Amino acid sequence: MLEPLLPPARRMGRRSRDRRQVFNTIWWRARTGSPWRDIPEGYGPWETAYSLFRRRRIDGTRLRALKELQITMDAEDFIVWEVSVDSTVCRAHRHAAGRGKGG
Repeated sequence: MLEPLLPPARRMGRRSRDRRQVFNTIWWRARTGSPWRDIPEGYGPWETAYSLFRRRRIDGTRLRALKELQITMDAEDFIVWEVSVDSTVCRAHRHAAGRGKGG
């Protein structure tokens, strides 16, 4: 489902890493929120995943793929669009409002 949305793999230069492994690395990092350098060794070099992530973000591939996947998943009723309203109130201390002393 994702393959048609990606630019073709380069044919010149050295052999590239397995695209599935690189994307799994990117998904792992997005899911955990950990720094790039903390990616487990089983995923391969973090530099490879980061450079692909950065290239796809700059050229717009990531955003196009996200939009296309959302459209597809919404058409197949995999996405439930719900609105959640949080009514949490956080009171600030009186000094946080910028009021000076004695005033």
